[in-house]
Amino acid sequence: MGLQRLELVARQVQQRTNPTVWIAAFLALLGAAIAVGAYPVVRGLGRRIERLKSGVEQLGTGDLAARVKVEGRDEIAALAESFNRSAQRIEELVAAHRLLLANCSHELRTPLARISLAAALLGDQADAKTRDSLKRDVAELDQLIEEILLASRLEAVSGLEQRAPVDLLALAAEEASHYDTEAGGQSATVLGDRVLLRRLVRNLLENARRYAGAGPIDVSVLSETGRAVLEVRDHGPGVPEGERERIFEPFYRIAATRESGRGSGLGLALVREIARRHGGEAVCLAAEGGGSRFRVTLPAA
Repeated sequence: MGLQRLELVARQVQQRTNPTVWIAAFLALLGAAIAVGAYPVVRGLGRRIERLKSGVEQLGTGDLAARVKVEGRDEIAALAESFNRSAQRIEELVAAHRLLLANCSHELRTPLARISLAAALLGDQADAKTRDSLKRDVAELDQLIEEILLASRLEAVSGLEQRAPVDLLALAAEEASHYDTEAGGQSATVLGDRVLLRRLVRNLLENARRYAGAGPIDVSVLSETGRAVLEVRDHGPGVPEGERERIFEPFYRIAATRESGRGSGLGLALVREIARRHGGEAVCLAAEGGGSRFRVTLPAA
C-alpha cells in the first residue's frame, strides 16, 4: 500500500512539472554561460576602441606624435594601423611645411639685406620720401620674416625652452621707452622666457602704434591675486566687437587694416600664442572713450 502511494505521488509530480520550465531554465543557464564567456572578449574590444578614440582626440588637439597600439589581427587592428599610417603622414607633411617655411624665411634675408644696402647707397640720388618709403618697406619685411621664423619655432617646440623670473613692469617700461611712452602700475614677476615675453610686449606696442592715431599709448602692469596683468591701450578707431577674437588668428586683418596695407596679421597671433605658452591668455577689450585695450594675463611667480 505504501509503495503504491509513492508511485502515485511521483506520477502526480511528473504531471505537475511543465517541460517548458525545464527548457526555460536550460536556456537561461546557456545564456548566462555565453554572457560570462563573451564578457572578457567584449571588454577587450571596448578597451581597444577607447584607446583608438583617445589617439584620434590627441591628434585632433595637435599632438602629431599620437599613435595607438596595434593588437590582434582583426578589423580594429587594421583600423589602428591605418590611423598610425595617416598620423605618420600628417606629421611628415607638417614637418616638411615648417622646414620649407623656415628655409624660405632664411633665404629671404639675403635679398632683403641687398635691398637695404642699396637704399643706403642711394644717398642723395633719391628724394627723401622715396628713401623713407623704401626703408619702411624693408623694415616691415624684416619684421615679417622674424615673426614667421618665431611662429615656426613655436610650432616645432612644445612648452618653453627656458624659464626664469621676469619683472613684467621693468620689461614693459624698457620696451615702452622705444615708443616714446611710459609703463605704469605695480611690479609683477612672472616665470617665463624673457625673449618671448619681450616679443609679446613689443608686438602689442607696435600694434598700438599703428592704430593709435593721434592719441597716446597707455601701458600698465597690475598685480592681482596670483596673476600679473599687462594692458596696452590705444586711442584709435578700435576693433569691431565681432572681430575682437578673430584678430588673434594668423594673418587675419580687419577691413581698415587691409585697405591701409599696414601689418601682416601675425603679430597678435604671436601675442596670444606666447601668452598661452606661459599659462596665460590674451584678449581684446573695448576701451572707454574709444580705442582698443589689449589685456594679457599671466600666472605670477
